[in-house]
Amino acid sequence: MLTDIKIRNIKPKEKQYKLSDGDGLYLLVTPKGGKYWRLKYRFGGKEKVLAFGTYPEVPLRGCFLENGVKDSWIDGARDLCAKARRQLAAGIDPGEVKKARKEALTEGWENTLEVVAREWHSKQTPTWSDSHAKTTIRRMERDLFPWLGGRPIADIKAPELLKVLRRVESRGALETAHRVRSLCGQVFLYAVATGRAERNVAADLKGALPPVHVTHHAAITEPAEVAELLRAIDGFKGTFVVKSALLLSPLVFLRPGELRHAEWSEFDLEAADWIIPVERLKLRKIDKIARKGQKHLVPLSTQAVDILRELQPLTGNGRYVFPGMRSTAKTLSNSTINAALRRMGFEKDEMCGHGFRAMARTILDQVLQIRPDIVEHQLTHAVRDPNGRAYNRTTYLPERREMMQVWADYLDGLKSGAKVIPLRNRVV
Repeated sequence: MLTDIKIRNIKPKEKQYKLSDGDGLYLLVTPKGGKYWRLKYRFGGKEKVLAFGTYPEVPLRGCFLENGVKDSWIDGARDLCAKARRQLAAGIDPGEVKKARKEALTEGWENTLEVVAREWHSKQTPTWSDSHAKTTIRRMERDLFPWLGGRPIADIKAPELLKVLRRVESRGALETAHRVRSLCGQVFLYAVATGRAERNVAADLKGALPPVHVTHHAAITEPAEVAELLRAIDGFKGTFVVKSALLLSPLVFLRPGELRHAEWSEFDLEAADWIIPVERLKLRKIDKIARKGQKHLVPLSTQAVDILRELQPLTGNGRYVFPGMRSTAKTLSNSTINAALRRMGFEKDEMCGHGFRAMARTILDQVLQIRPDIVEHQLTHAVRDPNGRAYNRTTYLPERREMMQVWADYLDGLKSGAKVIPLRNRVV
């Protein structure tokens, strides 16, 4: 039988050796002085060895340890040996029990919210721009992982998640709180798909946060958020036709249907003009009647012309600038742009294809100080010129041409990281 004094006085030898304590329990002493508890036993006709840890971390006998708060008990090697012998008597292999517990602990760690979220993020990253991928992971590292990252994702309940979102909301970042909820929804759906959660608890929080004030069509209008969107579009990994449509959308700020139905015959790239028949414009019936036979002129910035010239070798031999993926006789579907935005991580209550119009209208007015009547004219809204005349495609043409180039240059500046001031801090 071993004693603590004997164990403390053990000296290492050139080769490892064993000191028995009885019932198959022994201490394995290594040449470097390590002292390892082992239990030799037989199960199913086979001899096996079970490790209990090292001395003195695992003492000979169980004892209380002072942990600074209250006393706690730690099993000694003899206690662990006795438990293993009881398991053997009940026909249970103690080695398999230990293995199962270890796997459960490992599985528990692999199924934490942070591990699942990072795995989901790595799966999505190839379809995102670098900046969008970094923004997404930073958002989770700042607003989610510190409080729920170590929790098994299957155990997280809606009230716990709401508490985290309220913390984000309390610092005045309501839109960010909504985005974190959206990210959680995607992570939970991934966890469900991979068998690590039963349901998406983020969906239970729909309506739990105050709504973010948006226009009729969801739009990003804050310059810093616009910059993030533009960089995400730059990194879009979808088809070249869809990416080109995304790149052109903020530059021309037309309605999605007007953009999708663009025909190559309407463009004069040398003159940097796009002339759209008024019949294709989405106008009120009375406006269409008043403008019958007219056309809407869209001055093209140099950036817009470059996008079209790059796309022309691919689709220029057909009718449509943005043909459908299944048939060049049809245009892209009406859900393509929105689906691409969702794929990049922008939810339907944040941004939609129609939102590029509100984005341009807001920033052209509040940031670039463009006269509202010029902006409204380019948007094909019903406005009259200073002489009271109704829409004419050449009205304010020099001013509109200059505006479109200024707008394109401004967007390039945002995308490249130019310093921006939030709209709410401006005096308009």
